[in-house]
Amino acid sequence: MFDISWSELLILGVVTLIFVGPKELPVFLRTIGKYVGMVKRQASEFREQFDTAMREAELDQLRKDMMLMKSDVESSVRTAERSVQSEFDNVKGEFEGAKREMDTSPSETQKIAEAPSASGHTDAHDADGLPVQTTAVPEPIKSGA
Repeated sequence: MFDISWSELLILGVVTLIFVGPKELPVFLRTIGKYVGMVKRQASEFREQFDTAMREAELDQLRKDMMLMKSDVESSVRTAERSVQSEFDNVKGEFEGAKREMDTSPSETQKIAEAPSASGHTDAHDADGLPVQTTAVPEPIKSGA
């Protein structure tokens, strides 16, 4: 800490013993101990305050990082939602267009159903391709006169 060797400590002890005296040496050492203890307590309090400030700074940085991540995720979700909604709208539009087209143009089943009656064929088929049985209308009986 202060880079003092044992020989220097011994010299300091002898000088202190000469100037303070053997009777006052314990009181002097107790006083020095109190001051050293106060300095240590103040140093530890300073270190605790410094560590607290560092933790708060780290928490603030972490909070900022989390808020940034939250905004990134929210924007990604909004973008995906818009993309899905636009695809859904496109598919819905295609279905509605196909439905309108089917409603306005005659269907194959209508063409098949109309064909036998127009041409007079009796072997008509339904939409599944199965033959449809037609009933013949009996001709009126003419009285024999």
